[in-house]
Amino acid sequence: MDLVRIYECFCDRTRLRLLHLLAQGPLCVCHFQELLQEPQVKISKHLHYLRDHGLVVARRHQNWMIYALAPRRPAELEKNLRCLQDCAQSEPEFRKDLQRRRAMQRDVGWIGEALSCCASSPAKAPAKKAAGRAKPRTAQRKGAVCR
Repeated sequence: MDLVRIYECFCDRTRLRLLHLLAQGPLCVCHFQELLQEPQVKISKHLHYLRDHGLVVARRHQNWMIYALAPRRPAELEKNLRCLQDCAQSEPEFRKDLQRRRAMQRDVGWIGEALSCCASSPAKAPAKKAAGRAKPRTAQRKGAVCR
C-alpha cells in the first residue's frame, strides 16, 4: 500500500471517524450508526471503501458484519493511524465519538468473543444466487443481540 492510497482513504471526515473508532477495537455496522449518528447506507459505503483499499477487514457473525483494522498494516499506515489518534484528541466530534464508544462498551463486548469463534478468513462477497428457489437457511446459533 503506497502513501497516496493511504491519504486517499484519510481525506474524508467519515472515514477518519471510522478509523479512529476502529483503533479502539472492532465494531458492527449498527454500532457505527449509533456512534456516528449517520445512516447505515453512508456507513456501509465508507466501510466498503476502506475495505477495498485494504485498511479494514470484515467478518460476518450471524446477521452482523463486524469490521476491524487490517491485522497486517504497513509501517506508513501504522504511523498515520497513530497520528490520527493524536490529532483527533483536539477535535470535539472525535472526542464525542469516543465518549459514546465508551458508554456502549457493555453492548459491544460480545464482538471480541464473536470474532474468536468465526472462521479465520475475512468475509467474502456473497455468491450470486442461481435462478430458482433459494435454499432454506440453517438455524443460527443464539448469540448477542445488536440493537
